Amino acid sequence: MVDQNPQAIYLSPPPSAADGGGASKGGGFLGLFQMGRPKLRVTSEFDSESSVFFNRISCKLLDNLAKLKLTFQNDSKGEVLEPQVFLTSKFLSVQYDVEESDALLKASFEIVPGLQFRAAHEVKARQGEVAMVADLGSPAYKLELASALPAVGMPRATLKFPLGEVSLEEKEEEEEEQKRGLSVNAIVKSHVLDGVCTARYSEENVELRYAYKDEQMTLVPSISLPSNALSCAFKRRFSPSDKLSYLYNFDTNNWSAVYKHTVGKEYKFKAGYDAEVRLGWASLWVGDEDGKAKTAPFKMKVQLMLQVPQDDIKSSALMFRVKKRWDI
Repeated sequence: MVDQNPQAIYLSPPPSAADGGGASKGGGFLGLFQMGRPKLRVTSEFDSESSVFFNRISCKLLDNLAKLKLTFQNDSKGEVLEPQVFLTSKFLSVQYDVEESDALLKASFEIVPGLQFRAAHEVKARQGEVAMVADLGSPAYKLELASALPAVGMPRATLKFPLGEVSLEEKEEEEEEQKRGLSVNAIVKSHVLDGVCTARYSEENVELRYAYKDEQMTLVPSISLPSNALSCAFKRRFSPSDKLSYLYNFDTNNWSAVYKHTVGKEYKFKAGYDAEVRLGWASLWVGDEDGKAKTAPFKMKVQLMLQVPQDDIKSSALMFRVKKRWDI
């Protein structure tokens, strides 16, 4: 659940409209040298189940050309765990793991209109991937060629089109390590009978899914082949604030149900039961569950959850999560 500038001080007098310097936002190139402290955004979340604080500190740099972010955790002893530093911009991003002394570098830019270049490199493992993405006549049709570094076999080729995509990749056969075969992955979507039918093919498995949705009802049957695993999801909206969701797996006879009641965007009550783990639960959200803390009242989100195991009611547990944001 865990999720700007003071007045600038110029090194020289600010440009005026008379000399054309005030035409661009931030004073053009000189805006990069404005001496204003970036505004910090600090977000902290506490989860009572793990007794861990999840923290994030971020700010924008160079007139929003780049973003710097620090994330870390604090356990019950106050120790700092998993510190990571992120620096992101339009063309380049760096993720640095302090404990592992490792970095992940990513770059992406357009070489010419309709031709995109991407690259990723993991410093410690000395491996990565490079890719080229080209438009085929229009942005709706794309061809992507991607290769691992160091290169092993032929590049992975992916053709994307309005109804889906098909990917071809060379992989080692499980039985014979020296032999390499061609792996095919595909996804195709199409509108059928006022709904959307989706077919996925991966690793010799096929998943067929149909989704029908209107203002009051959603119906999603799906089947996997060759396992013949059949399931059906059903949602019914009784009013703008009340909805019931139900999922049944025919191959295992497991089912789950969730009832949701909302009051505006800031308050939500949910209750449900999961037959697979034999657990009933109820949850109360203050603040938009799917939104960010900055949009919640007082920039804070709170969740209270009660879990009741069917086989051991005495071990019921009340948990909570709190997420708070400060703009400094």
